[in-house]
Amino acid sequence: MAKLIVSDLDVKGKKVLVRVDFNVPIKDGVIGDDNRIVAALPTIKYIIDNGGKAILLSHLGRIKSEDDKKNLSLKPVAARLGELLEKPVTFVASNEGKEVEDAVAAMKDGDVVVLENTRFQDIDNDFGKRESKNDPKLGEYWASLGDMFVNDAFGTAHRSHASNVGIATAMKAEGKPAAAGYLMEKEIKFLGDAVENPVHPFVTILGGAKVSDKIGVIENLIPKSDHILIGGGMAYTFLAAQGHKIGKSLFEADKLDLAKSLLEKAGDKIVLPVDNVAATEFSNDAAHEVVGQDIPDNEMGLDIGPKSVEKFREILKDAKTVVWNGPMGAFEMPNYAEGTLEVGRALAELTDATTVIGGGDSTAAAKQLGIAPKITHISTGGGASLNYLEGKELPGIACISDK
Repeated sequence: MAKLIVSDLDVKGKKVLVRVDFNVPIKDGVIGDDNRIVAALPTIKYIIDNGGKAILLSHLGRIKSEDDKKNLSLKPVAARLGELLEKPVTFVASNEGKEVEDAVAAMKDGDVVVLENTRFQDIDNDFGKRESKNDPKLGEYWASLGDMFVNDAFGTAHRSHASNVGIATAMKAEGKPAAAGYLMEKEIKFLGDAVENPVHPFVTILGGAKVSDKIGVIENLIPKSDHILIGGGMAYTFLAAQGHKIGKSLFEADKLDLAKSLLEKAGDKIVLPVDNVAATEFSNDAAHEVVGQDIPDNEMGLDIGPKSVEKFREILKDAKTVVWNGPMGAFEMPNYAEGTLEVGRALAELTDATTVIGGGDSTAAAKQLGIAPKITHISTGGGASLNYLEGKELPGIACISDK
């Protein structure tokens, strides 16, 4: 079912509540990476350029104590947003009460207001984690501030919180629309099409530390993928399941039977590394070498080797749809980053394919290589994109009104 999109709304003169994802890295009041703020600009600009009043809500970090609040205010984010929009943005140092209501009442068409971190509600009350536990009263209160709701925070779409599901539920109960923003629409389109309606050959690339983190993705994508390329720490559980020696490599002993089962189910669709970069310890300075599929007892696999890179490249060159989630090795250390970087380069060379990246390290590799503009879509939500690839219904999307 197609979802209502922000461009379907008549926002002129309306107060539009927008759940954005401004969960950016901040240290000493300085924003380390403003990509998530930039990603929200198309939706915000649509609203204010068409005479709407944009009231923005977002979480930032995890709030466990009063001390956390000092370092996790959205005030610096509001200031950066103002710079990007090249217009004043009002920051309200609260997200509930008279100060909020007065700021909203004073808004003129085209104005932007940023409310304080929604997760301050997780400790600022007597009712427990009101935001994270989706307190319906909080959702109803926030909904009362606006005429319509736009959810543009894909990064929290897999969570049922008061600031997404709570607001949407209360809005729809009053006959008011709950729509997806442009960023959410893009995530639904590219991740949804890749999973539900891929152009073949469809290649899935999975990495990261644990098989257990990707079980649902593998099971969901086996029947849909033509190839599933596996690297990273999770590869060693699969190699062990095939009877290979894996030395001191990362390994989930309790997932051996599962790995065997997945290999049987997938047949030759699952492609494992044929060689590895192995080291004596988990350190960039450790002695390391390229070995085959069997790893010496005193070494651990920390990256896919050059033959594996060539094998993966050969499969990728004919792909029409590629989804990549997770690094091929210990990407944070230069000596074990080449496998991940080579996969990124291979994706950048595909000029006639839809390429989708989801996951922090995969995204970091794309940025490090400067290939982000050559990738069709880089997902803004790690956990949400994984849930989507597993075929799960995301509450933050399910709550949006259907067209």
